Amino acid sequence: MSGKKGMKKYPAGIREEVVSRIRAGESQRALSQEYGISRWAIHCWLKESVLPKTRGHKPAKTLAEYKYENKRLKMENELLR
Repeated sequence: MSGKKGMKKYPAGIREEVVSRIRAGESQRALSQEYGISRWAIHCWLKESVLPKTRGHKPAKTLAEYKYENKRLKMENELLR
């Protein structure tokens, strides 16, 4: 979000404090007015903290899983011949 033309970059400490206070039950509007931060920026910060950083990555398979899959595919190949 930050780094784009016309957007302010807020320190990480402020961002974390605002997000934690919202999670504690305070309103976005009140914190927006208190800190002078747009409600849209706060909304984006809340979405960022929820989404995982490694979306789309599958865990690596173990050697045993590869061996099992290889054996299964060989048997399947023999049956199709």
